[in-house]
Amino acid sequence: MQRRRFLKGAGITAGLATVALPSLAQDTPTVKWRMATNWPKSLDAMFGSADELCQRVSVLTGGKFEIRAFAGGDIVPPAQSLDAVGEGTVECNHVLASAYFGKNTAFAFDTGLPFGMNARQHNAWVQYGGGRALLEKLYGQYNIKPFICGNSAVQMGGWYRKEIKSLDDLKGLKMRVGGVGGMVMQKLGVLPQQIPTSDIYPSLEKGTIDAAEWIGPYDDEKLGLNKIASHYYAPGWWEGSASITSMVNAKAWADLPPLYQAAFECACNEQTLKMLAKYDASNPPALKKLIANGAKVAYFPRDVMDAAWKASNELFAELAGKNPDFKEIWGPWSSFRRDEVSWFRVAESALDNFTASVVGKEA
Repeated sequence: MQRRRFLKGAGITAGLATVALPSLAQDTPTVKWRMATNWPKSLDAMFGSADELCQRVSVLTGGKFEIRAFAGGDIVPPAQSLDAVGEGTVECNHVLASAYFGKNTAFAFDTGLPFGMNARQHNAWVQYGGGRALLEKLYGQYNIKPFICGNSAVQMGGWYRKEIKSLDDLKGLKMRVGGVGGMVMQKLGVLPQQIPTSDIYPSLEKGTIDAAEWIGPYDDEKLGLNKIASHYYAPGWWEGSASITSMVNAKAWADLPPLYQAAFECACNEQTLKMLAKYDASNPPALKKLIANGAKVAYFPRDVMDAAWKASNELFAELAGKNPDFKEIWGPWSSFRRDEVSWFRVAESALDNFTASVVGKEA
């Protein structure tokens, strides 16, 4: 009797397995996407993160969902990446949204604004402060769904051929700096230049520009900017942090099985953490190397910072007055920033400032 029950049960189980297998196959189709990045392969922190994101999605889906990352310009010119995703030419990209500031100034909120939130604060705003809903509404106009997938944290303020002793030294300076930061710099007398990554070094070398900002020590060293302009300033106040975005075509996203959507989101969240860790671990030794090779590191003079702060707020008011999308996000974003800064001032910044004043000075 027990044997008959066992065989009967085994038969039912086998039957269920037979029924379930076709369903499982239907739920996990083979999907292949292309990801257009804005980075050369030599920038392993940026392009490497995009490539690792793609590999992670494949692992999480048992190789069924494959995404191939392409270096900047290989399949889509970086300037056209947003349109390419929205139109479905490629399924997704890996970019700084601020690169498309000219299309809609509100994209700056996705990357970071002058004197904006740091990486942790920005991530908090996106994940738990209402930022995700605001950004998804913005991108929805372009048939895109956005995902935060990395952050370089606060960057450096660029390389300059001459020393910046005061605000007057910025006037008439031709500098590679774009987006909102470029507009603020313009108010300070700088002549901002929009130059792709691959052209930064030759532009400095030929004297086409007098200064250039990129990211920070680790990536700047790879571009060799210190070989041409030795004055290296901090901080890069035009972005409290630089958040990376993967823009995904809305239809391509909707067509994905829930399992694949979850895998993509998990991979993006993982890279948000890992890219930040990569830069935090890589920038200190890179900065030491740059200094050893002649880089002169300094802070912007106080009058530059004060003028930049004032000009930034003037610009925000102007942009909010011209662009309803910017205005809609500006209110809740600025309120969240105010609360975050108030909290950080109490504990985080207080400890950081004290620690910075004593570490390295031990007897």
